[in-house]
Amino acid sequence: MSVPGLMIAAPASGTGKTTVMLGLLRALCEDGLIVQPYKSGPDYIDPAFHRAACGRASFNLDSWAMTPGLIDAIAGEATGADLVIAEGSMGLYDGVASVGGTGHGASADIAKRMGWPVVLVIDVSGQAQSAAATALGFARFDPDLPFAGVILNRVASPRHERLARRGMEAAGIRVLGALPRRGDLTLPERHLGLVQAVEHPDLDRAIADYAAFLRAHADLEAIRQAARGKVLGQGDGLPSPPAQRIALARDEAFSFTYPHLLEGWRRAGAEILPFSPLADEAPAADADLVWLPGGYPELHAGRIAAASHFIAGLRRHAQSRPVHGECGGYMVLGEALIDKAGERHAMAGLLGLVTSYAQRRMHLGYRHAALLAPVAGMAVGTALRGHEFHYSTIIEQPDAPLAHVTDADGAAVPETGSHRGHVTGTFFHMIAPAR
Repeated sequence: MSVPGLMIAAPASGTGKTTVMLGLLRALCEDGLIVQPYKSGPDYIDPAFHRAACGRASFNLDSWAMTPGLIDAIAGEATGADLVIAEGSMGLYDGVASVGGTGHGASADIAKRMGWPVVLVIDVSGQAQSAAATALGFARFDPDLPFAGVILNRVASPRHERLARRGMEAAGIRVLGALPRRGDLTLPERHLGLVQAVEHPDLDRAIADYAAFLRAHADLEAIRQAARGKVLGQGDGLPSPPAQRIALARDEAFSFTYPHLLEGWRRAGAEILPFSPLADEAPAADADLVWLPGGYPELHAGRIAAASHFIAGLRRHAQSRPVHGECGGYMVLGEALIDKAGERHAMAGLLGLVTSYAQRRMHLGYRHAALLAPVAGMAVGTALRGHEFHYSTIIEQPDAPLAHVTDADGAAVPETGSHRGHVTGTFFHMIAPAR
């Protein structure tokens, strides 16, 4: 299978690559192409925006957390598409040490493995010809990485554009677009990144505006013609489900689930039974497993605490069958959640965990975990790879640790998760089994 593709990347975060990504997806779809989106790295928010832009499910590709076989299997989702557009994370070469991993987790790893040329989005604010030195460094840093060219972003004036283009021409760097500075073309953000797609008040109109902007200021045909790709093998298949009937919390407070996991569960025959804790819905009474993904429970702590039907159903299920929570879901399984204002909200009380968002401290990074207790269908000793990103602090954690957890450098981390009876929870989001 080979579908030509591109990696939309940048020297650093905050350069505007998401605007470019969404605009390209929509504009190319408007031109009649079937476009398969991907997100490099452990981001669980951007794929929903990709889907809104092109109508096709977006999947994460991660060279640290995923085996090459799993990466190939997820790349197989592009079958039937005309073009792949992948969005990078952070800077193009930013990643971690590769201790025990398959790669560094950098967008460059994925682009090189797939043969997707890089389109580098450069914020040229405060510079002109000097931006060419940045572009040249990125183009030559890894001679084996295919490089298509640059899109200049936040161009101040026609003169500014001419000077920046002159520098790129002197460096032999192709300019694929020059986007004028537009303060209105931004997406709202909060502490874990973009405000979720389901919360955006007029997302379709915003994406349509991005598409029109790209169409006016970028060479879409040249971008399309720059796409390349390698022929890939079949892959190892997507991850297997931890149970047959899985009640999955899904609403604005519980939405951080990796698309490749859900797709793998469905294809293996599992039934996904969504329910909304914010609507005070209980999990399906005949579910084999209740799964509470991460999200923003700290923004809805009062509503969750008052959701008596949801909490009662959760407690009934936990008496005889497994319940698992990730990050925000883990916090909800605990005794209490202290919000930003310092108010304490009683949670499900299925674990002794007490967390505080008032005492903010960022916890961020890849995680390797070896289970010390089973999690639904995953046995003791199972090795998992995942990612942790939150600002909450543990105040109390009296229960037994769920796993031995280390970071990407192999150093132990204190957020081990915990378990009690049929209930388990972790602060990291599972990406894939480690093989």
